[in-house]
Amino acid sequence: MDEAVNPTADYLPDGFAGQRMVVVPRPVVGAALARPVTSRLLVTDAGFFPHAARHGRGRSSGSREHILIVCAGGSGWCRTPDGRFEVQRGDAVLLPAGVTHEYAASAEDPWTLWWLHVTGADAAELARAAHAAAGGPLSHLRDPGRVVGLVGQVLDGLDAATAGGLVRASGAAWNALTEVIATGRRTRGSTLGPVERAVEHLRATTPRRTAVDDLAAMVGLSTSQLGALFREQVGVPPLRYQSDLRMARARELLDATDLSVAAVASACGYDDPLYFSRQFTRTHGVSPTAYRERAV
Repeated sequence: MDEAVNPTADYLPDGFAGQRMVVVPRPVVGAALARPVTSRLLVTDAGFFPHAARHGRGRSSGSREHILIVCAGGSGWCRTPDGRFEVQRGDAVLLPAGVTHEYAASAEDPWTLWWLHVTGADAAELARAAHAAAGGPLSHLRDPGRVVGLVGQVLDGLDAATAGGLVRASGAAWNALTEVIATGRRTRGSTLGPVERAVEHLRATTPRRTAVDDLAAMVGLSTSQLGALFREQVGVPPLRYQSDLRMARARELLDATDLSVAAVASACGYDDPLYFSRQFTRTHGVSPTAYRERAV
């Protein structure tokens, strides 16, 4: 580590306009760690911090839990015993419990973060696997939107404030961590395969829709080849993936802005607000209005 951690730096730990944050009461954490499923992996805290100017934390003794941070926009930095790392859009940081660390948003372009804290019998093994896969605490995600969506599901589960909600949050957190392990890259300059290039294009051009034929031509595959490889590596067809990206963007806008549902629909590439509402309800189980009005 090139500098000592400064836990007294002038950072804001939370309090950002449009943020979501859930902290599970510690007696509830203790009870959940004695139950099946949540004893293996339990989310104790989670949040969404949009455009988090002056955000940062310094922990000389580390955290009691393992921390996953996903940068969905802007930039920042993180320092651990492995060194100092610049954190950019699409990066994930996995900080093991008990490890000294410090992180902060960029002053010029503050990051937007989705984050969670986990503990439990399997948490340390997942943290070690993520560190080994990336060769350090920082991973460059092939599909950050997928991990962001899972952290959003964690928040929804914790919002329920029930034993079942904690189980749902644990499942989403498990998927988020394994996604980081399976798809994180060591360097941003890694050579991308055709499916990865297709995913990068779709992420960069959301909410504009790209025909599958055009997408296949861009990456040098036939339409059938791309469809088969995309399903194998991503888990869904290209059109479904595009829809999922637009729905993830819709969730972010409903969480972080006061835009009307019609304006959110337009920002996500839907000309018809009613069609957008039907698609949102089919994907998330609630209408856009009900999603925004839920207790947070």
